[in-house]
Amino acid sequence: MHPIDPDSAIFVNSVTKRYGSLAALDSFDLEVKKGEIFALLGPNGAGKTTLIRILTTLMSPTSGEAYVYGMDTCRNGREIRQLIGVVPQENSLDRYLTARENLELQARLHSLEKKKYKSRIDELLELFGLAGRQNDFPDTFSGGMQRRLVVARALLHQPKILFLDEPTTGLDPQSRRAVWDYIRSIAGEMTIFLTTHYLEEAEQLCERVAIMDHGRLVALGSSAELKAKLVGGATYEIEFAEGSEHFAAVLGKMACVEKLEVSGRTITVNLERWECLSEVITALNGADLRRISLREKTLEEVFISLTGEGVRE
Repeated sequence: MHPIDPDSAIFVNSVTKRYGSLAALDSFDLEVKKGEIFALLGPNGAGKTTLIRILTTLMSPTSGEAYVYGMDTCRNGREIRQLIGVVPQENSLDRYLTARENLELQARLHSLEKKKYKSRIDELLELFGLAGRQNDFPDTFSGGMQRRLVVARALLHQPKILFLDEPTTGLDPQSRRAVWDYIRSIAGEMTIFLTTHYLEEAEQLCERVAIMDHGRLVALGSSAELKAKLVGGATYEIEFAEGSEHFAAVLGKMACVEKLEVSGRTITVNLERWECLSEVITALNGADLRRISLREKTLEEVFISLTGEGVRE
């Protein structure tokens, strides 16, 4: 057994999962600290769901070892399942039970006392805007309402680790914001492990972000640390009071301008390096300017630079 830091909520050591000749996970390593909000990003087929299935004891690795709160996912499945809450990608609600009955079933599965879980259910139904529909069946709910009920169910027993596998897919902006707000409110109380395709979600919520591709970890750090790894120049937005067409032609001829886009009175320029800005300022001598601003690099740019632009199936 590999030595595990007592502050680790999740510890993955050289985990490989093979399906015949296909390696869904390839010698994957990862550590998540207790109380951390952590995001795992990757294109379709990168191995994110396979990793979550291993960590939630639904699947065993081909080789390597994975631990949740110091317990082996292969040997301590029952104990681990008492500690975790899971929001899977697919809708796993019981269609023959009402919304409230779905939550009551979850409470009984975790052996919660009725006097305790009744108020907890009331709290979650209210929080996720489902109190008025608690006696209705999930099939009568919109996709967003069903998703909110799945999140509420995962939180019912107040788990130590919450696994969220693309939890806000299909939610309207208001519902997505409600989920985000709740995650922020419990930050530090439980460990949250999130996979998402919404890069804004990872950037807004998570202290650290991992990017994986083809079953391997390709980057790990805070959003700021990952963006700092992007090589290349800087992007500036230049807004003119007038005369943008003339200066677009001037800037387009400059050697240090890699790319230029014009949108109304605003010109966006990609420079080879940020030091080129002085040359641009000189070229704009006499222009009637409103502003020049640096456009911050985005987590999406990091993601694309590491995993490529090709569409994945």
